[in-house]
Amino acid sequence: MSLRILITNNRLAERAGSELYVHDLALALLGQGHSPIAYSSVLGEVAADLARATVPVISDLAALQIEPDVIHGQHHLETMSAVLRFPRTPAVYVCHGWAPWEEQPPVFPSIRRYIAVDDLCRERLETTPGISPDRIRTVYNAVDLTRFLPRAPLPARPRAALIFSNYAADAGFIDAIRSACAAHGIARVDILGRAAATSVAAPERVLPEYDVVFAKARCALEAMAVGCAVIVADYAGLGGMVTPANAAPLRRLNFGVRTMQGAAVTAERVSQELARYDAAGSAAVSAFIRQQADAAPAFARMAALYDEALAEPIDWSAAAGRQACAAASAYLAGLAAVVKNVGRTTGELACVSDRLTTATAALAAVEARATAAGQARTTAESELARTRAALTATIDTMTETQRILVATTQQLTATTRELAAVWSSTTWRLFAPYRRLRAWCRRPLSPHV
Repeated sequence: MSLRILITNNRLAERAGSELYVHDLALALLGQGHSPIAYSSVLGEVAADLARATVPVISDLAALQIEPDVIHGQHHLETMSAVLRFPRTPAVYVCHGWAPWEEQPPVFPSIRRYIAVDDLCRERLETTPGISPDRIRTVYNAVDLTRFLPRAPLPARPRAALIFSNYAADAGFIDAIRSACAAHGIARVDILGRAAATSVAAPERVLPEYDVVFAKARCALEAMAVGCAVIVADYAGLGGMVTPANAAPLRRLNFGVRTMQGAAVTAERVSQELARYDAAGSAAVSAFIRQQADAAPAFARMAALYDEALAEPIDWSAAAGRQACAAASAYLAGLAAVVKNVGRTTGELACVSDRLTTATAALAAVEARATAAGQARTTAESELARTRAALTATIDTMTETQRILVATTQQLTATTRELAAVWSSTTWRLFAPYRRLRAWCRRPLSPHV
């Protein structure tokens, strides 16, 4: 049976986890003969991709004139907006995360099934008051194997590495990864993701260029499906090299946040994981992922859960109506706490921003003074260098003059000694009358003579 399925999401803008999940799910449902419709209040690149694939995208529920058969809800604001707008439509809610406030599971009578994408999300559903455990299912995240095809066999030693993450930029854990890769002779280390402004629409074309990929969650799945060696790592921490021994338990946790607890990303730890690189082991991991994480059966399972939800008709009794209103009231009360906290946080951020602006201005002033001081120091150092050079030249000149003076004094002393010897000699005394006569004869004559 063909179904009209309304899929909600917090955003359909950047290429990120749940956005791309909606994209892939919608196309899979379209291929199964269903009619998916995507809804979000924030549209962008992913919404444009869906529209090009002939999937209707709306940012206002009033645009949907015909009630959907099923609501596939993701993120509580959009999900609750949809179930309140279409109260006769059964819904399923898919939880994609442990921590974000957007992922807080809503509790409402028309939500017939709650779906977790990994064991950690299932724990979140199981510990949310009002959600009956018999309504919870798990459909593990998967990858489109028709897009992410196997690469050539890995080399014996890795030559290129990729940091595949929307949260990666040239700072923080990136430096540790680059340092460890350099120590292992991996000269090429690139970043692919939104924070680094290097996001691409077709990562399946890029991944085969790399032997080792640092990633988590969906990115890790895609890299393993291609056949890269994957080290689970991100800003949250280091999960380690995926091996045949740990691939199954890591998959049940979606290679996500729980797998990265307690181990910060340091150059030493990354180096230890790179030392575990094994081409044959990574090939075995890839074969496991391609066998267990194919998106086609996962999305077929999702369609079967829609049928489960449809099999439980909506109760329109007065008592059920009061129950629905009570659930909506409870949701709004919980939402109020979130909104007020966001408002308080916004105010605090404004104060922090003001302090940051003041600190930035002070820092700029300090930097200006430091720059001026640095220029003055440079000038002084140049002048000092010139003075030192002149002083050195003067000292050299004085040294040479002193050497000449010493030599002249020695020569004069020797000459004086020689003259004294002549003056004290018998010959000099005997010729004294002659010298006086000679001097008298050379005397000029007086003009009066």
